[in-house]
Amino acid sequence: MNKNYKNIRAILKRELYGYFSTPVAYVFIVVFLFLTGIFSFYLGAFYERGQADLEPFFRFHPWLYLFLIPAIAMRLWSEERKTGTIELLMTLPISITEAVIGKFLAAWCFTAVALFLTFPMWLTVNYLGEPDNAVILAGYSGSLLMAGGYLAVGSCISALSKSQVVAFVISVVICFLFILSGFPLVLDFFQGWAPQALIEVISSLSFLTHFDSIKKGVIDLRDVIYYLVFICFWLYANVVVIDSRKAA
Repeated sequence: MNKNYKNIRAILKRELYGYFSTPVAYVFIVVFLFLTGIFSFYLGAFYERGQADLEPFFRFHPWLYLFLIPAIAMRLWSEERKTGTIELLMTLPISITEAVIGKFLAAWCFTAVALFLTFPMWLTVNYLGEPDNAVILAGYSGSLLMAGGYLAVGSCISALSKSQVVAFVISVVICFLFILSGFPLVLDFFQGWAPQALIEVISSLSFLTHFDSIKKGVIDLRDVIYYLVFICFWLYANVVVIDSRKAA
């Protein structure tokens, strides 16, 4: 167990160093912070609402992540395959599962850093009023869990193609479908002919369905379990894909 932990930590450190050793990481963080500010203050009417909370800030996270998170994940395995370093990685005394988890955790930690750097927003609402900080903390937790879901999808798809662009596009499409599954437009399509149980299952697959309740401060264990199971499923699929490519 200790050996597994060391291997995962070694991959995590390797990947994190790869992020911050290039300007790409800093460009991503700047773009992320800029867009969160634009969406919150302008599109979200932060000041016009007259309420000291971060609802406008969290409202647009699913849509920001839809494009920004696949941009992080697309290089996780596609770059390894394109440069041929995946063969070298597989010869190291680590398992495929350890490599997948290590890469995913590195990307998740990087996303957490970008999310943490939005703390001036939190300070702003506390300066302007008396927000419910427990609700804000729940929103941050839900946002990070949702980002993990996006990353797990992107990591798995990245393992399927040498092209980062292809991996990005497919990841965006899949994540978009998981957002849309909770929309009334989609549910109404099934309403006329599908059984109610199937409609509820489709609705429960939506990122928005689970994130909306968490960002309101209602931390339901079912929402947390959804994201954790979702992440584990796609990481398992990631392992299967890498293993099949290795065998081939």
